[in-house]
Amino acid sequence: MRKDYVAKLNTAKSGTKRFSVAMTSPTVLVLIVMTIYPLLFTLFYSFTDYNLLRNLRTPAKIIGLKNYTDLLSNAYFQQSIWNTVKFTLLAVIFEMLIGFLMALLVNSIQRGQKTMRTLILLPYLLPTVTVALSWRMMLSPNYGIVNQVLEALNLPVYNWFSDMHTAFGMLVLIDIWQSAPFVFLLLYAALQAVPQTQYEAARIDGANAIQSLFYVTIPNIKNSLALCALLRTIDSFRLFDKVNLLTGGGPANSTATITQYLYNYGIKSLDFGFGSAGAIVMTILVLLLSSVYIKRALS
Repeated sequence: MRKDYVAKLNTAKSGTKRFSVAMTSPTVLVLIVMTIYPLLFTLFYSFTDYNLLRNLRTPAKIIGLKNYTDLLSNAYFQQSIWNTVKFTLLAVIFEMLIGFLMALLVNSIQRGQKTMRTLILLPYLLPTVTVALSWRMMLSPNYGIVNQVLEALNLPVYNWFSDMHTAFGMLVLIDIWQSAPFVFLLLYAALQAVPQTQYEAARIDGANAIQSLFYVTIPNIKNSLALCALLRTIDSFRLFDKVNLLTGGGPANSTATITQYLYNYGIKSLDFGFGSAGAIVMTILVLLLSSVYIKRALS
């Protein structure tokens, strides 16, 4: 009798496994077609002189590492790497800090949590184009409300997106304003899962609010913190839309990111071999940055 039961159980497990494979196979196939093939395509063409116009009549030639050497020795690309890394570090640090503080605040209040959640999430729900255009109007040197307020207070006004001293900072500020609510949402959900019994035990042991934060809250949500940092790092590193809409990489390349550089010198010029090399370099940099968070999350 027991052998029959075990056999039926194994048969059921085998059927469940086959069903799971059958259900996930289409998704896996789509992911392979949409990710693996483009990656291999990009990697191959990064070693060629492929230009869409030039190679309509003649095939692309293998040129080895020339695209990579030209790319890495280019001063504008080096500046775009530094701009991207600097933007990513500043944006992620402040978004994590502000999002965490907002999550702690909303989680601590007794009434109005739903209203606060809705208000905080509004910037993140807006399309990026809408956010960029709204900020461009508010910071306009001619009719922007920010400069009008500064003039009314007899304070200096700026051409925010054309001044080298302010353009980069404005991009960071706008990204923080839009993306900090995303961090808030994930961390708020993580805080909801922290057992209240641990806080009660900490209070019994005489822990104050700061000690409870560092010894109860943060240890319980450290994986969520790592996940937030990873997602925001990847998203910030591929920043393009805000830069393209607000500054175009200027003034004097001070706000150019890797994606903006590749768009200007790879996509617009149809030099896809050069652009593919830049895409591979960008992918490697993202993996290097992400590996730090992944290692810490798995440790």
